[in-house]
Amino acid sequence: MPPIGNAPDHRPTTGELTVSTASLEDWHQVARWAADEEWNPGLGDTACFHPTDPAGFFLGRRAGRTVSAVSIVNYSDAYAFLGYYLVHPGHRRQGLGPATWRAAFPHAGARTVGLDAVPAQQSTYRRAGFTPAYDTIRYGGRPLRPGTPPPSGIVPVTAAHLDALADYDRRCFPADRRAFVTRWLTAPGHTALASLREGAIAGYGVLRPARTGHRIGPLFADTTEAAEALFDALTASVPPDAEVFLDVPGPRDTAHTLVTARGLTPQSHTVRMYTGPVPPTEQGRTFAVTSLELG
Repeated sequence: MPPIGNAPDHRPTTGELTVSTASLEDWHQVARWAADEEWNPGLGDTACFHPTDPAGFFLGRRAGRTVSAVSIVNYSDAYAFLGYYLVHPGHRRQGLGPATWRAAFPHAGARTVGLDAVPAQQSTYRRAGFTPAYDTIRYGGRPLRPGTPPPSGIVPVTAAHLDALADYDRRCFPADRRAFVTRWLTAPGHTALASLREGAIAGYGVLRPARTGHRIGPLFADTTEAAEALFDALTASVPPDAEVFLDVPGPRDTAHTLVTARGLTPQSHTVRMYTGPVPPTEQGRTFAVTSLELG
């Protein structure tokens, strides 16, 4: 989630800025800002993201005009995620970003907060109490096709899989996000596939259309073989000339090997940072994160 605007500890005069929660309709404007900044959001992300914590999406307004935004989504009593830290290009360097941050951040309470920052902003977020954990690399390109059908264990997600997939997701993510996972798996335009082993969930992945090409996220799997099968099955539905993008966490060497073997190349990188202890997850199952904006 590349932060746009001023640092959280930069405090010039802001004038009459009012910060309040954003409606779902309001947030479509912020998604357009993100697209203009080449974050390449999924076309249906807002409809899935906002209901996760409607009180956690904030807009800054001045003179009746929306000028800034930030989201702080509370997933549980212990964990929250910060994203969409944006200031409109015509209103930067006026302290509006930090003022919006300070007004919104108390929403997280005492929770550990995660975010993804561009490397140049690490020192800024350190001063705000964040500690770097690892780099995340965005890969992109036209994926190579192996030319073989996916294994029989790769199946389309149906309603019968939703509870088991939410349970599996909790093993890979720092909080239970059951309602979000259900929306994400069933959203219009999303292709959701599960890997089954002896009838049990061994992984899942979601592909969605984006401003440019398609994005995969998450890609969770028990093994590299299952992740490869899910990746190949997901990208099989993409037109040959279309690009695919996904965000791979730094510690996952096998994940980086998988995507480079499929012809994708590094496009950019961010730094995952936290304010405190992170609820444990089974990190070895994460081949690509869901989103840099929502974790």
